[in-house]
Amino acid sequence: MGRDVLILTTRGKRSGETRENPLAFSRKGDDLVVIASKGGAPTNPAWYHNLRENSRVTVEVLGEKFDAEASPVDDEDEYETLYAAHAAKMPAFNEYRTKTSRRIPVVILKRVS
Repeated sequence: MGRDVLILTTRGKRSGETRENPLAFSRKGDDLVVIASKGGAPTNPAWYHNLRENSRVTVEVLGEKFDAEASPVDDEDEYETLYAAHAAKMPAFNEYRTKTSRRIPVVILKRVS
């Protein structure tokens, strides 16, 4: 579909088991950005709840696998800038906002050594 996709691996909040999720991503410098849209559903996706419990995740992208720290974006200006950049590449993300009253989380994935 022309989207850049990564595999985000989180640890289940309740089960403790690893969970893999393919997600569209964009970039902020060296960091990756994902959006917990769930297609505009009224609730956040399970992977978002998992990383809120344990922010250390694994990312597979472009043939590389590495650990990352996941940080939801709280600053409103940064949030809007990152969401707009993501939606500019993948316009469906604009539509997701119209389908829900929740604030769709934006998450930065920062590589850790």
